[in-house]
Amino acid sequence: MAILINEEKKLFTLNTKNTTYQMKVIDYGYLAHLYYGKKMDGDMSYVITHYDRGFSGNPYEAQEHREFSLDNIPLEYSCYGNGDFRTPAFNIKDIEGIHGCDLRYVSYEVMDSKYSLKGLPAAYTNDGEKGETLKIVLQDPQVGVEVDLLYGIIEDKDLITRSAIVRNISDADIFVAKASSMSLDFVTGDYDLIHFHGRHAMERMYEREAINHGVKKIGSTRGTSSHQHSPFVVIAGKDANEDAGDCYGISFLYSGSFNCEVEKDQTDQVRLNMGVQDEMFEYVLYPESEFVAPEVVMVYSPDGFADMSHKMHDVVRYNICRGEYKTKRRPILINSWEAVYFDFNGDDIVNIAKQASELGVEMLVLDDGWFGVRNDDKSGLGDWFVNEDKMGGPMADVVKRVKDLGMKFGIWIEPEMVSEKSELFKEHPDYAFVIPGRKPVMGRSQLNLDFSRKEVVNCIFDQMTAVLDKIDVDYIKMDMNRSILNVYSMTEGIQNNGTILYKYVLGVYDFMERLQARYPKMFIEGCSGGGGRFDAGMMYYTPQIWCSDNTDAVDRIRIQYGTSFAYPLSTMGAHVSAVPNHQTGRVTDMNTRGVVAMTGAFGYELDLGKLSEEDKTAVREQIKTYHEAAPVILKGDYYRLSNPFEAEYGAWMSVDEEKKHAVVGAVLLNTHGNHPVFYIRLRGLAPERSYRDKKTGVVYSGAALMELGMPFTIVPGNYPSYQILLDAVE
Repeated sequence: MAILINEEKKLFTLNTKNTTYQMKVIDYGYLAHLYYGKKMDGDMSYVITHYDRGFSGNPYEAQEHREFSLDNIPLEYSCYGNGDFRTPAFNIKDIEGIHGCDLRYVSYEVMDSKYSLKGLPAAYTNDGEKGETLKIVLQDPQVGVEVDLLYGIIEDKDLITRSAIVRNISDADIFVAKASSMSLDFVTGDYDLIHFHGRHAMERMYEREAINHGVKKIGSTRGTSSHQHSPFVVIAGKDANEDAGDCYGISFLYSGSFNCEVEKDQTDQVRLNMGVQDEMFEYVLYPESEFVAPEVVMVYSPDGFADMSHKMHDVVRYNICRGEYKTKRRPILINSWEAVYFDFNGDDIVNIAKQASELGVEMLVLDDGWFGVRNDDKSGLGDWFVNEDKMGGPMADVVKRVKDLGMKFGIWIEPEMVSEKSELFKEHPDYAFVIPGRKPVMGRSQLNLDFSRKEVVNCIFDQMTAVLDKIDVDYIKMDMNRSILNVYSMTEGIQNNGTILYKYVLGVYDFMERLQARYPKMFIEGCSGGGGRFDAGMMYYTPQIWCSDNTDAVDRIRIQYGTSFAYPLSTMGAHVSAVPNHQTGRVTDMNTRGVVAMTGAFGYELDLGKLSEEDKTAVREQIKTYHEAAPVILKGDYYRLSNPFEAEYGAWMSVDEEKKHAVVGAVLLNTHGNHPVFYIRLRGLAPERSYRDKKTGVVYSGAALMELGMPFTIVPGNYPSYQILLDAVE
């Protein structure tokens, strides 16, 4: 059993293959957190100490036992109003406007399968995997609130998941002011926080800092998980690095606004809360109704960042992603966007497909501009019918011509948006987020549709399926190109920003769930201006997400580096694009662009007709190489061989499970006169084996490659690169 209960001590122990998580009901019915880390036996309740600390409140029942204060005890789910003055995980407001509650232990239940969440993504078990659930019920009968703490375990994956379900057990309305999905307390505070900040076109930038006294808060109030912060963090020991040290990976399966807080308190303990945004959030709970907090997935490793990432990658790849393309190699595609933008007709699209098919590309993706009146980004969104004048006839005819070339066909959509210049907005202005009497704040000349309303979701779904039912589409790129503002729902009456945005995300998930159910063989790639909604929640519906709108190879090295801490390469859409690059103006050679783009789900985004014969030959070679390397890249263990924020080069590699095959990539980031030679130490190989370079035939010792490293061959020019495919010598 992964879940062990000591009834006498009220001690709860969760075991995975290599980790242990423990909590205990202590005096007066409070649920204390004891331990999360390496697998071990025994009762760890000795870690809780009691001292009389000034200005730390005591429960009424404690009377003169002033040494008992929730302000100093590591708690499993902290709440405001019970004497714990640290950052709470939970807060309730009653009908009179009084904040706070006092949650006490009531009961527990063990289930022999891993829980799921209605309308929300959650990790699941596969055939042959054992999952379990522990539910602990906390209650404050005076306020009238009950909270189910859910703990899911997938033992062989070292995975522990957290969620909370808040229920109104009173006769009056109450308001959830804050409901984190999880809270994690550490009895010591000697840790670093690793998080991933950014902006549009430079997402998930690695940043490591000491956890000092006070509260560090990251998150999003933009309605999506955002370009600015990833809903994934690492709590790391001071000495933790790629190869060794304690690290906890914590990822939020939610695609909307979120809140992550890390606090070092007055006695040097550390607390981390993760959940939906609490700013402007008052979720009304009517009697007997409930609020479901989205899931958090947690993995722990004592062996450094690489092992932590491998565990998290396996969870995302096999226990979160779903569908036909969960583990399948995706078609190598050409996207029309950077080739033609809005300026095209059906013949242009077929010509792109013809050029691509001759080079070995497998799928043509028609990007923005095929629908409504859409010749720029100022009109047409919301009118999801084919512009047959622009396409030169029915879309089905264009699709057939592309497929006759032996290629698959994909199409771009942006279902959550509407243009003021559109038929939909003229007919249903109430479908958009616009505050009555105010001019809306615009983004990319478009407005957000109110996906918290079922009738709005149904309208867009019916439009989309009317198009998709008539054409043979293999792939959809689902985009979302503005942050959410002007939040006002015409059906809500009294407005509540946080509630509407939470329901909005559930509406997006409902749309995508229905789309997958209707077209189970279709491959859906997520996108939000690139990486603005790159999160594990979205990966439950789209096993691949466009990693960033920035396709510059050098910038992508840093973007993909940060992304790789939480997400496997199979989830990262990565393309070779034109030079000078359309985002940065930088020039890199075709080889370097290919080496970087192969660190993910590979494709192209450029006008192939403008390529030289030399570059066309390079494209053919890249496609051939990717066919050979893709199983290792997309399913193998990924190793970061350098930190491109610190080193003069970016280097990485993937190794298959049996350590028989490896793919190594490296790019020199800075060029100097009389350049020294860098020796890149490989990782993950079998030291007792020899490995042959598939291109040169040179044989290397696995031990030597990991201990001494491989020299980075210095060649003239900007950003030289190499890629090596290694096979074990049998």
